[in-house]
Amino acid sequence: MRCLATFDVTSMAVLFERVCRKEGIAAKIVPVPRSLSASCGLACEFPCERDEAVRALCAVKGIDVTEFHTIEG
Repeated sequence: MRCLATFDVTSMAVLFERVCRKEGIAAKIVPVPRSLSASCGLACEFPCERDEAVRALCAVKGIDVTEFHTIEG
C-alpha cells in the first residue's frame, strides 16, 4: 500500500517533503500516478503508518495538500 499527498503547486510538494523529513518522516517527491490524474504533477509519498502525524503536521505548518490518497499494490 502507498500513501500519497497531492498538491496544486510544486512549492507545496517541496515544503511537504522538507517538513516531513525534518520531523523524521520518510517522504519523497514522486510523479502523480496516472491512476490519479492524467496531467503532469508532483505528489509526495510517505509511510501509511504515519498518516495521522503527517496530516497534523500539515495543519500546523500550513501546508496546502489538495488530497490524500491510499493506493493498493
